[in-house]
Formats: sequence, C-alpha cells, structure tokens
Amino acid sequence: MYIPQTIIVVLIIAFLVSSLRVLNEYERGVVFRLGRCIGFKGPGLIILLPVLDKMVKVSLRILTLDVPNQDVITRDNVSVKVNAVVYFRVLDPVKSILEIEDYMFGTSQLAQTTLRSVCGGVELDDLLSQREKINNEIQTILDEHTDPWGIKVTTVELKYIDLPQEMQRAMAKQAEAERERRAKIIGAEGEFQASTKLSAAAEIIGKHPAALQLRYLQTMREMASEGQSATVIPIPLDIMNALMPLKGTTNSKG
Repeated sequence: MYIPQTIIVVLIIAFLVSSLRVLNEYERGVVFRLGRCIGFKGPGLIILLPVLDKMVKVSLRILTLDVPNQDVITRDNVSVKVNAVVYFRVLDPVKSILEIEDYMFGTSQLAQTTLRSVCGGVELDDLLSQREKINNEIQTILDEHTDPWGIKVTTVELKYIDLPQEMQRAMAKQAEAERERRAKIIGAEGEFQASTKLSAAAEIIGKHPAALQLRYLQTMREMASEGQSATVIPIPLDIMNALMPLKGTTNSKG
C-alpha cells in the first residue's frame, strides 16, 4: 500500500508538535509514562512521547496563602479571631505530586489548624506582645509537617487579631490605670527628691547662719523686681528665736 510522502511529512510534524513542550524557568514538569513517574523535566524545551507520557506542571515560585479568620479561645479564656498569611514554595516537584493530592489545599488546612492550636495555647497578652515568637512556632510546625510533601514554609505572619469590644474597653481601662499609677509614682519620686534637696539645704543653712541672710536678701530683690506696689518683709528667724525666751520669761514673772 502506497502512502503519499505528504501524509508522512504531516504525520511527522504532528508527532513532533505534540511531543514538544516548553517550560518556563520557574516551572518543572513531573512526567508519568504509562502511569509510572519517571521524574521531572525542565526548564526549557522538553520532549514527551505522545499517548505514553503525561506531564503535570509544578511552579517553584514562592506562593502566598491567606489563612482566613479563625475563632480562637486563648489559654486565659478570651475569645478572639486571628488570621495570618503563609509564604511557601515547592522544593521537590515529584513529592508535591506523589505524596499529596493537592499540596495547596493541604497546606491551607494545616495552616488553619496549626494557627488555632498555637494561638489557643498562649495567653492574650503573649498573643499581642510576642507575635514574632508565635510566628516562628507556627512556621516550625508547618515546615515539619510539609517537609514530606516537598514543601518549604519560608514565612508565617499574623495579620490581624480581632478582640471583642468588651475586652478592648477593659484593656483601655487597664492602660489608663497603669498610666495613672506611673504618674503617681513619678510625682512621689519628685516629692522625695525635692524633700531630700530641701533637707540638705536646711542643714547647710543651719551650719552657716549667714546663708539665711543672703537668701533673705535675694528673696527681697526678686520681690522688688516684680514691680509690686506692696512689699511684705518677713521677720528673720533669728529675731523670732531671740524673742521666744523673752516671752516665756515675761509669763513666768507674771
């Protein structure tokens, strides 16, 4: 039976076209030949056997997974909603296809359960103040569980923590009380320092009576410089001390 040469050429071209594939730099193709995995190929131009080979593309770029809001009850029995974002990439294309049906869905479900478990094991104050520690803990757990799938979790970040309105008001009152406590402590420390300085000044003046007179003259000068119409002249303490015995003597004589 004679087959025209044109038909042969067309068949050869069709065979080549159907067997050639082009993969981008960030893509790998996991090849199955008659249902058996023979490894991965790429990037660039690869050749597949028509009918016999089947290829599944896998991206090696970092993927972003948004973890939806999760209802969490912290260790101190506070109900909050927490969401996060997970960054991961495929390191082993073959494992990501053979070990799990859908690595994207599997990583998402694992991230949700891990987020609830980790956040539920800490108190609210730690959840708000130690985000970096919680992020690292979640990343470590996810990385251990996804390693058999050929997945590497690079980063986990808590995005938002939604607190109930009652808890927000309670925390605002607590913060206000804390600020008042600090203000009172600072005021008390200022009074203590001032009394210490005044005590030291009084001790120095007691040892040097002339210092009291100088202080008296300085006070008079300050009052005069203010331009007041009336000037109050205080009686020096040494005069008061001199008069006190005389008063007592007069009473005794009377």
